[in-house]
Amino acid sequence: MTTNDHSHPTTGLNPEHARRMQPWAELAPDVYKAMVRLDAASHKGLDPVLAELVKIRASQLNHCAFCLDMHTKDALAAGESIERIVQLSAWEESQHFYTPKEIAAIALTEAVTVLTDGFVPDEVWEKAAKQFDETELAHLIAAITTINAWNRFAVTTRMVPGHYKPGDIKH
Repeated sequence: MTTNDHSHPTTGLNPEHARRMQPWAELAPDVYKAMVRLDAASHKGLDPVLAELVKIRASQLNHCAFCLDMHTKDALAAGESIERIVQLSAWEESQHFYTPKEIAAIALTEAVTVLTDGFVPDEVWEKAAKQFDETELAHLIAAITTINAWNRFAVTTRMVPGHYKPGDIKH
């Protein structure tokens, strides 16, 4: 039986899907560099753990396997618990794993990511506004918007998950 660099069996697994193009960052380096700068600027003043929770939740909602792979590994490397990462997909039923500030950020992440009603509900906004000062809230909105953009690049080009190691990509 063979194993990959994640130390789990690979015999019998489906093959990786093919990416649609060579890395888009190499094809559009100025766009990639701008995204990296935007990403760095968006997280200023935000708790790094909260920022990873936002990235993971948006990536779950957007079905972005590449970003899920990256941000769960980064969160674990930063000391986040497996339990909190696993519970994130069902956060409404497991709010006791998170602080009120984290819950407000996760709810806002969902509202911004899934704009099915065309707007962020007032009650979601009000809860976030109670937990974050205006500067933090502006950065949180930027962080949510930025991870949604990263997700769209990765999903559209079919970036392949499973090979990322924490620290490989800084954004």
